[in-house]
Amino acid sequence: MSKVTIVGAGNVGATCANVLAHEDICNEVVLIDIQGNMAKGKALDTWQQAPVDGYSTRVIGGDDYALTANSDIVIITAGIPRKPGMSRDDLISTNAKIVVSVTENILKYSRNPIIIVVSNPLDVMTYACWKASGLSDKRVFGMAGVLDTARYRAFLAEEIGCSPKDIQAILMGGHGDTMVPLPRYTTVSGIPVTELVKKDALEAIIQRTKVGGGELVNLMGTSAWYAPGAAAAQMAISILKNENRIYPCCVRLNGQYKLKDIFVGAPVQLGKKGIQKIIKLRLRKDEMALLHQSASAVTEVMDVFNKMKLV
Repeated sequence: MSKVTIVGAGNVGATCANVLAHEDICNEVVLIDIQGNMAKGKALDTWQQAPVDGYSTRVIGGDDYALTANSDIVIITAGIPRKPGMSRDDLISTNAKIVVSVTENILKYSRNPIIIVVSNPLDVMTYACWKASGLSDKRVFGMAGVLDTARYRAFLAEEIGCSPKDIQAILMGGHGDTMVPLPRYTTVSGIPVTELVKKDALEAIIQRTKVGGGELVNLMGTSAWYAPGAAAAQMAISILKNENRIYPCCVRLNGQYKLKDIFVGAPVQLGKKGIQKIIKLRLRKDEMALLHQSASAVTEVMDVFNKMKLV
C-alpha cells in the first residue's frame, strides 16, 4: 500500500483522485490546491463516497504541502485550463511557472517520488518538471498518449460498432495537433484495423483524434476531465501494482527514434520504478518523418520555456 498526491483539485485532479480511491490500492490519496477549502471539500466528498462504493482509501485535501510528505507518486494537474481559441502552446507562460513551483514544493517533503505530469502544454511541462526536479528521467514523465489513444480507440469503436475494450492502439509524438497515430499498430481483437475500417474513414478518425481535446473545449468551454483524470490514474495503477503495462507516455528520448533530449510520446513499460523500458518500434520512413515533424513542434515550445530561465 502507498501514498499518491494529486496537485490541482480541479476537474481532472478530482476525477483522478476518485478513480484511484475506487481502486483501493493506496493507503492515502492527497489532493492539494491553492484553493485549500475546495481541495478539502472534494477530498471529503470522495471519502464520504467510500461507504457507498465500498473502498477504504483515505482521501484528504488542503493547501499545505506538508500533507504530501513521503508520497510515492505525485500527479501534477495544476494549471489554467484551455479556453476556446487557445492552443496548448498559449498556456506555456503561466503553466510553466506553476509546474516549476509545484515541483519544488513537492520535493521539500518527498525525496524521490515518481511524478506524472498532466498540465498543458504537456510535453514541455513534463520537461519543465524534470529540469526543476533533478530526478531521473525514468521517474518523471507525462500523461498524453494514454488519453489520446483512448480517444482514438473510442472513435474507432463507434465506426466499427464494437466494444472499445477490443481495440488496441499506439500513437507517438507530441500531445497536440502533430501527434502521430499509427494505424499499422492498431488492432481489433488481433485483426488489423485496416481490414475493418475503410481508408477514408480511418483517416477522418485520425484527424479527429489529433484535435480531440479541442473538440471538447469547443463543446464545453473548457478542457476535458473524465478521460484525462482516469488516464492519469491508470498510469499510477500500473506503477503501484508493478503491472509493467505498455502505454504510450511522454518520456525523455535520448537517442531512441533518432531524437535526443526531448520529451515526446513513445511506448513504454510502466512498473514500480516508473519507466522500466522505452520500447523501440520499427517505424517506416513516413512514420519516422511524422514523428520528427511532431518533435520539431515540441522543440519550438521547449525553446520558449528555456528562454524563460525558470530553472
